[in-house]
Amino acid sequence: MLLEVASSAMTLSLLVPVSVFFVEIAASLFGRSRSDPGTGRRPRISILMPAHDEAAGVAVSIRSIIPELAAGDRLIVIADNCSDETASIARQEGAEVIVRVNAELRGKGFALDFGLRHLSGEPPEVVIMIDADCRVAPGAIDRLARDCAASSRPVQGLYLMHAVAPAGSKMHIAEFAWLIKNHARPAGLRRLGLPCQLMGTGMAFPWACLESISLASGNIVEDLQLGLDLAKSGTPPQFCPDALVMSTFPSSDEGVRSQRTRWEHGYLSVLFGQAPGLLLRAIISGNLPLLAMTLDLIVPPIAFLTLVTGVLWLLDFTEYSFDHAMFPLGIGTLEVALIAGAVLLAWIKFGRATISLKDFAHLIVYPFIKIPLYFRFVYQRQVNWVRSKRDGETR
Repeated sequence: MLLEVASSAMTLSLLVPVSVFFVEIAASLFGRSRSDPGTGRRPRISILMPAHDEAAGVAVSIRSIIPELAAGDRLIVIADNCSDETASIARQEGAEVIVRVNAELRGKGFALDFGLRHLSGEPPEVVIMIDADCRVAPGAIDRLARDCAASSRPVQGLYLMHAVAPAGSKMHIAEFAWLIKNHARPAGLRRLGLPCQLMGTGMAFPWACLESISLASGNIVEDLQLGLDLAKSGTPPQFCPDALVMSTFPSSDEGVRSQRTRWEHGYLSVLFGQAPGLLLRAIISGNLPLLAMTLDLIVPPIAFLTLVTGVLWLLDFTEYSFDHAMFPLGIGTLEVALIAGAVLLAWIKFGRATISLKDFAHLIVYPFIKIPLYFRFVYQRQVNWVRSKRDGETR
């Protein structure tokens, strides 16, 4: 009896994140492929681009932004603790450059805070943050600026990452998982009239929102933390799927491993450390946007969710084999079906151009590849910001 109770409790604990995941994907199927074009007033903007040793790619990023600027707009590259030619290249490409040197306080959050303090003497109406390894699609800056000014809320654009050709099945699956996280799920939240998480780049903020928020930290998922802080203060971010920002996965195994470790360890740390308190705060205060973002937060990375659900299903099945405990096995089977159904629906709506049916079959083994990453979360968790090695770098 005690074993059945424990098994049922563990299985039931997954029902909420699995259900949230399924509802987000299902809701995304009914949204329009494009939203209404932004027609609001074009505010005066400043674009902040934090850059740490980005000499290899910063020029491409700047060239994608310069044509999008209007009179009075500013593009500011924050050359943060750089040991290469990032600053000089950025100046040559037409960006305004500020240099930050502080070997003790390292990380993107500190760089962005430095940029905001630089702007404070003559603040813009809207601040847009773009990473130095990203390219913006035509019209994306204008759309972010107009939507942000019209709503007086932060706006998150569609941030996609692509595998570098030629890429194997593993990288195509990683690209598909990114599509689920950054396109399908926020599209579903938007369809439901709910806010989304911030994604780290392609983000627009009314200046007034940033005045009350501190970015000066070494948090390895500063974007996720910032979105939650904004929701607590009453200005949750909204998703704009028509403002496209693009980047590429590193092609080296070391770069991919470093990037995934930073993202997933940081996400899981926020989930386990803050979700219970945020949930309680949202319920007590009646803050529906914060509640929606907290429920979205408790959905872990899809590989992690799949692994945990699969392991619990095997335990439920083993228990059923011994004492015919049907309830936990039934709930576990429902959760497996909901995850499988959500992934299939996401592939039909968003992923057919990214991942073939042949690669789709490899999804079964993809979560097992990431088991070492999740073990390291327990005994060797990454807590400090570490820049991922870019393609072509040897150090």
